[in-house]
Amino acid sequence: MDDPEFREFVEIRYADLLRTAYLLTGSRDAAQDLVHEALLKVMRHWRRVDEPMAYVRRAMVNERTSRWRRIGLRELVTSTVPDRAGPDSTEAVVIRDELLAALDRLPVRMRTVLVLRYWEDLPEAAVAEAMGCSVGTVKSQAARGLARLREVLAAPGPRVVNGLLGERA
Repeated sequence: MDDPEFREFVEIRYADLLRTAYLLTGSRDAAQDLVHEALLKVMRHWRRVDEPMAYVRRAMVNERTSRWRRIGLRELVTSTVPDRAGPDSTEAVVIRDELLAALDRLPVRMRTVLVLRYWEDLPEAAVAEAMGCSVGTVKSQAARGLARLREVLAAPGPRVVNGLLGERA
């Protein structure tokens, strides 16, 4: 097929399509293949296409979905080899345990405010509504609770982690 409008579309929009395909696939080579496959499919119906960019994007998404279903969970070839192990999560577990132990040492109302506000990421008004108090109370309890947590976590001496005594670093 030698359609000048199609050729012009491809010349103008190829970089945009390639960028979208890269975001869909995560690989430059796979992105090029995806764009080419989609353009081949669209080329057959070019005269009936009203919105070319939207149509080609949809064709790329459909093709990517079809490939994913065909390939499934097979090996993914990448240009770099992951030769390093992930970060050690032991320290994060220790910090989390210390934080939970410090939270246990706070009064119930203060702990509730901190958990709802910062752990559950609720806005102050939602915390106030859930606790049946004013927004000002939530703000003051949060400020006092954070200050108390800082004191407890910064205090020297033994610490309790998972029920065991250890020394603070």
